[in-house]
Amino acid sequence: QVQLVESGGGWVQPGASLRLSCAISERTPGTTGWFRQAPGKEREFVSSIRWMDGNTRYADSVKGRFSISRDRAKKTTYLQMNSLAPEDTAVYYCAATLRTYNSASPYVRDPLKYDNWGQGTQVTVSA
Repeated sequence: QVQLVESGGGWVQPGASLRLSCAISERTPGTTGWFRQAPGKEREFVSSIRWMDGNTRYADSVKGRFSISRDRAKKTTYLQMNSLAPEDTAVYYCAATLRTYNSASPYVRDPLKYDNWGQGTQVTVSA
């Protein structure tokens, strides 16, 4: 059973940065994604990366501020979040699938297309 363990969340002030990590057990994934869910809202796509070539995609709301990456040797994916704003406050989830999705595919934005999920890590941005 693939396990995803997230870390790196916390409370920060607006304008600060955080880096989330997601360590993946077992097989190297084909695609990993980060999603977030704020209270009273649906889970939304944040970013994805295809592991074989680093092909990435971002939600418009985080483009230019967030950066996704992966370390194949450590089987870990990262989400570097800069210029954080209060609207970024949410529980952030890491997700993985063995399938490889091109960044242009609508599948990367669909939570149902990922097979394994982490437990989530809280990110709170407030003054």
